[in-house]
Amino acid sequence: MRVLGVEGTAWCASAAVFDAETDSVFIESDAYEPDSGGIHPREAAEHMGDAIPRVIGTALEHAREEYDDSGGDEPPVDAVAFSRGPGLGPCLRIVATAARSLARTLDVPLVGVNHMVAHLEIGRHRAGFDSPVCLNASGANAHLLGFHDGRYRVLGETMDTGVGNALDKFTRHVGWSHPGGPKIEDHARDGEFVELPYVVKGMDFSFSGIMSAAKAAYDDGVPVEDVCFSLQEHVFAMLTEVSERALSLTGTDELVLGGGVGQNARLREMLAEMCAERGADFHAPEPRFLRDNAGMIAVLGAKMAAAGDTVAVADSAIDPDFRPDEVPVTWRSGESVARVPTAAGAGAAGPGDDGADDRDAADLRGAEATVEVRGDEVVKRRLPKGYRHPELDATLRRDRTVAEARLLAGAREAGVPTPLVRDVDVPAATLAMQFVGECDLAAALTADRARTVGEHLARLHDAGIVHGDPTTRNVRVGRGDAPEDGRLFCIDFGLGFSSDHVEDYAMDLHVFEQSIEGTASDPDTLVAAVEDGYRAVGEPAVLERLRGVEGRGRYQ
Repeated sequence: MRVLGVEGTAWCASAAVFDAETDSVFIESDAYEPDSGGIHPREAAEHMGDAIPRVIGTALEHAREEYDDSGGDEPPVDAVAFSRGPGLGPCLRIVATAARSLARTLDVPLVGVNHMVAHLEIGRHRAGFDSPVCLNASGANAHLLGFHDGRYRVLGETMDTGVGNALDKFTRHVGWSHPGGPKIEDHARDGEFVELPYVVKGMDFSFSGIMSAAKAAYDDGVPVEDVCFSLQEHVFAMLTEVSERALSLTGTDELVLGGGVGQNARLREMLAEMCAERGADFHAPEPRFLRDNAGMIAVLGAKMAAAGDTVAVADSAIDPDFRPDEVPVTWRSGESVARVPTAAGAGAAGPGDDGADDRDAADLRGAEATVEVRGDEVVKRRLPKGYRHPELDATLRRDRTVAEARLLAGAREAGVPTPLVRDVDVPAATLAMQFVGECDLAAALTADRARTVGEHLARLHDAGIVHGDPTTRNVRVGRGDAPEDGRLFCIDFGLGFSSDHVEDYAMDLHVFEQSIEGTASDPDTLVAAVEDGYRAVGEPAVLERLRGVEGRGRYQ
């Protein structure tokens, strides 16, 4: 199988030839470089129209020289793949038109590829991983994906703008030209730490607040090197933390990086250190496969074509808002990113994302902390994270320990079962708590239990408490089969806070439902049960706002 791929979602016109037999990829690219500011859609489209014929011609010439032994009687490739979306509409249309014409001319099948799934698949292909979590960190995107139940599920994503675009907003404010990421990386080498906002909501995150604060700091005279250094330390720590949370939620031990921002050395360093600390495997493809490129389109196109997943020209319309979780995955089956724990094997009062997988183990590791089981008590320690700047790490560990102790007590007062806190050591970021539950909810999830969680969240919100990270790993199922013995305990309030805003309550629901959709079987029934439970106890306005939150993902 040999495939010619064509990429042109925004700024980079690219064509490539992939030979599946030798696993070789030839890439020819021509990037648009604006004179000032960010990407101008009209100028990008003009560049695409000029460059696409040229890069395709070079790729075709390479294919004929390398593979055409028929004297020109047979096409040098078996299929043509193109980036169907997401991206800028004018650029996508130019690429699609060129790919259709080429497929017709060569009389070979046409394959429409989702650009973001291609970022994931090229990392998985080069790493040889089975079913990793993928962090896509690119200009217009930032999200965590994992394969489950026939599709790539969004485990977490930005709720405002892509990470590259967010960094570009700061550099445009400073007066630097596009792209801004490499300039931030360069200036950060001479910077020192300053405090900026840090916003993680379960496995979702937001960049708008930190960008506003960074601009204000620069305007107030903070050296640009210090702002750049701190932007990297905060933004990339957020991405690393949510990646670790996704590993913990799913139970997988493989992480791949995709997207142009993945070329940043500091981000790769953080992710590699985090994975090493938890015994997970990490892979970042070589830079030519991280930035926008046709190589990844050709590689995924070959997998899709081999599976018969081609598209008729008449049905090959582009989709500027083409989300990765809309793509039926035809080229793989069976495995899942979700490694759901068994009821007998899960363990402590607060495993969840901080989790216990064996009650008899002395030191159990989750995303944020270790949990030591001592009979009917657990000791939860938020250990220092080596990938985070020491000042940022100390602040997060202290604040989250204090918040968790306070909110656990508040939740109990609101009628929501939680572990009793027996001791708090703030300097050591340690909590001693009652052991609760037989297993995580992820190991024993039913519609009735999902409904109960919806009721619990409604009671928390009525008391002005936002959990911050409600997932199926942060709810414990009590011992016994009788209803009075099988209580559900909410745990791990480290990202929680007090609020009277309906937006925060809706985000809580969104985080929990997202954890179901990314790991559970029959997620639609379970999500409906959650909302039925919430509706029976809580305010209808929260569910109304939830619909708006769901539509706020980057490509909804």
